[in-house]
Amino acid sequence: MKTVIQNVTISNETGLEVVDILIENETIARIELSDKQVFAKEATEQQLDGQRQLLIPGMIDVHIHGANNFDMMDGTTKSIQEVSKKCLETGCTGFLVTSVTSSLEALLTMIDRTKEVIGHEAGAKILGIHLEGPYLNVKRKGMQDPKYLRNPDLNEMATILERAGDLIKMVTVAPELPGCLELITYLKKKNVVIAIAHSDATYEEAQTAFQHGATHITHCFNAMPPIHHRAPGVVTAALENDSVSVQAIVDGIHLHPGIVRLVHKIKGADAMVLITDALQAMGVGDGAYEFGGHYVTVEKGVARLKDGTLASSTVTMNEALKLSVEMGIPLDDAIKMGATTPAVILGEKKIGKIAVGYDADLILLDEEFKVVKTVLKGLVK
Repeated sequence: MKTVIQNVTISNETGLEVVDILIENETIARIELSDKQVFAKEATEQQLDGQRQLLIPGMIDVHIHGANNFDMMDGTTKSIQEVSKKCLETGCTGFLVTSVTSSLEALLTMIDRTKEVIGHEAGAKILGIHLEGPYLNVKRKGMQDPKYLRNPDLNEMATILERAGDLIKMVTVAPELPGCLELITYLKKKNVVIAIAHSDATYEEAQTAFQHGATHITHCFNAMPPIHHRAPGVVTAALENDSVSVQAIVDGIHLHPGIVRLVHKIKGADAMVLITDALQAMGVGDGAYEFGGHYVTVEKGVARLKDGTLASSTVTMNEALKLSVEMGIPLDDAIKMGATTPAVILGEKKIGKIAVGYDADLILLDEEFKVVKTVLKGLVK
């Protein structure tokens, strides 16, 4: 099957270009400048005139819990499908089904439901599973349910991996917990991305975790000690370590714009990832929700527990992209942070870029970064 996308603006390191793209069998086959009209007589099944709007690679959310009133820990395939649909509607063509701290039984049920949905997604593709917990520090629990927080257990993790197969792509841990360094070594051998958050680790403990194989920071600055000049903590250890990438919730709430710019200045777009960390209120709006064993109130788009603790977010990936640019991140870098860098971190070699040979998973955005059209597996939707 052939599709031609005409007259779209793409961003690259040299600036903006207006191009036409030929897609064959779900893959980007050729990219040519629009004024050349190379594909004008190409016999195609589908054509799309982008009217010079911005075309970006489909974004990848490595950290999302819910959307459209559905929590992916609720034990149903419908919840995962609803998140898949909302992701695609908001500029995301791939995502990690993300857990919260729970019982082993609830976690295994989520894994089973995920396996049932893969290959039959209603929208964005499932790229794997992100376990946020249960091996997290109660001192930095955030919205994690303390009743299920526990120390690392290699036997339990072996059970999880056996049930999930190769679906576990990322695990977030608190490295200071007893047995966590052994867990990090174990997961590294399984090619899992080991992330740190909900942690009270010192600078030294974080550096030791990186030496053992941790390479990522979940929602950087949130649910971890703030930087102090005599106690630099996890954040400083991550920012000065070139092998460590970081997640950023760019919603105007979780991180001050100055921090977003600072992290970008230090880490660059190749080691900074946009995430939503969204709960089921994404796409729904203000109201009362139950999430992670807590009652959560969303007011003006901000989700909080009764004590005022931030509880995930309601931001979408296209909104995070827009906010990043408004905060001063160059457009090309913001796109990398939303699409290219998460793909690289997950070891995905055919998504996250608009380039010949890459999968035709693409998003057309208007000047306000609202999604106009989606292209998934080469099909215009």
